[in-house]
Amino acid sequence: MSHWIILPIVLPAMMAAFIVLVVRHHAVLQRVFSLAGTLAVLTVATGLVMATWDGTIILYQLGDWAAPFGIVLVADRLSTLFVFLTSLLAVFVQLYAIGSKWDMRGRHFYALFQFQLMGIIGAFLTGDAFNLFVFFEVLLIASYGLMIHSGGSERFRAGVQYVVFNLLGSTLFLFALGTIYAETGTLNMADLAQRIAAAPPEYTSGIRAASVMLLMVFAVKAAILPLHFWLPAAYANAPAPVAALFAIMTKVGAYAIIRFYTLVFPPDLEITQGLFDTWLMPAALVTLFLGMLGVLGARRLDRLVAFAVIGSMGMLMAAVSVFTPQGIAAALFYAIHSTLATAALFLLVDVVRERRERNLLTFDLAPPIAGGALVAGMFFAAAIAMAGLPPLSGFIGKLLILDAAMSDARMAWVWAIVLGMSLIAVIGFARAGSTIFWKAHASEAAYDEGPPPADEQTLQPLPALPMVAIGGILATLVAVTVFAGPLQRHLTATAEQLFAPGPYISTVLETPGKEISYKGHGEDDHGEESKARDSHDADDSHGDAQEEEGH
Repeated sequence: MSHWIILPIVLPAMMAAFIVLVVRHHAVLQRVFSLAGTLAVLTVATGLVMATWDGTIILYQLGDWAAPFGIVLVADRLSTLFVFLTSLLAVFVQLYAIGSKWDMRGRHFYALFQFQLMGIIGAFLTGDAFNLFVFFEVLLIASYGLMIHSGGSERFRAGVQYVVFNLLGSTLFLFALGTIYAETGTLNMADLAQRIAAAPPEYTSGIRAASVMLLMVFAVKAAILPLHFWLPAAYANAPAPVAALFAIMTKVGAYAIIRFYTLVFPPDLEITQGLFDTWLMPAALVTLFLGMLGVLGARRLDRLVAFAVIGSMGMLMAAVSVFTPQGIAAALFYAIHSTLATAALFLLVDVVRERRERNLLTFDLAPPIAGGALVAGMFFAAAIAMAGLPPLSGFIGKLLILDAAMSDARMAWVWAIVLGMSLIAVIGFARAGSTIFWKAHASEAAYDEGPPPADEQTLQPLPALPMVAIGGILATLVAVTVFAGPLQRHLTATAEQLFAPGPYISTVLETPGKEISYKGHGEDDHGEESKARDSHDADDSHGDAQEEEGH
């Protein structure tokens, strides 16, 4: 059994403990060890992607205990894709945190960062519903600590709101798991798939209720309307590197929906028929609509990007709710693109905030910032990608979604809302960019006549490492665009693997391992020993009784 699959979970966990216990007073060593650990995770993730590229499914049984009673990790095309995306994003985010010194503005940044990685990657790799809940809680706790990193009342208030919403989701998750376990007796996803498919019709009401509850839980994580209220304030107030890392967190909700509703509750399952038709598609389209309206109406740059995250999740879930291999492949392509574009935008917002006087992020006129041409170029590239304009990957992702929706009965709605909201997103980003970068030169001319003194910080050259990190994310977006063909073929194969879950189920349930061989009371080995011991005691008692009678 290969242990590579568990390394992306164990490495961050060990690194977090090491940083807290050994190097917590050494800033440089914290940076070195944390970055080295993240690069190691990226290396392992790359190896896992290559190992599963041909459709191979890798199983890891913890303690060598066989499923469904043992805990298992499963690496297939879908899970390794998201593990790779998470670790790649984490490297860029960490470089930015080092260059901008965000990591030194509070305590335990790197320990929490590593725990966050552990929670996200564990959620992608687990093959067990209860452990999905556990990893959700790990990433929730770590993300709360990261969100309030460096303090501030606004940040603390947004963090409390974030935690309350997500704890409500966790409570609902527990109710759903309890209901499923009561109805089926298992929480292993592959075993659930078999048992639910074979469940008698008279025992399916609880399973259907659980499927609805699970969809609501995952909708909270994915910030789908009307469960999205926690996101704008939380993401806008989080430290920039944390907000950039959070770009992958909403994708955890999307991943869980794709995994559960292709494996456990597949589209052809009778007891969950109508669930997506009735709820998910309309919710996704309204989420897209309101998210992009938020982009248009935002008065601060950070909230504009936060609403863009909501809109992008609506776009992604519209593709998911088509629930065909073509729709899932389009959704996966858009998930990769939107994660990178969102992360780049959050980091650029931080660069703008640091360079403007009084750290203003409102759309008020202010003098141009030092290095404004480079920052403006990067911002417009990221904004073009996010709005879905050619030639970057957002345009390709949007075309794939529109093409996938052609087979759906609600094609007209999908096309109208996707195209209409794209136009609104273009207007929103153009307004923000022109106010901050282009009109700034007009304000500079006005200041020439009687200017207030420019802040000393705005005159300093741009720091190199943060720009390298943002440039790396944008370069990855360009690579996604250039290699869109091969990537799309791989994602199509990934979607086809999801819609044919037989090999996944057989790999999990038929791989040999240690088993619990319970034979009933008094029939197992321990029982035999007990019976022998009882018999011996009985004989002794009988002998004692005879001795008493003789006496």
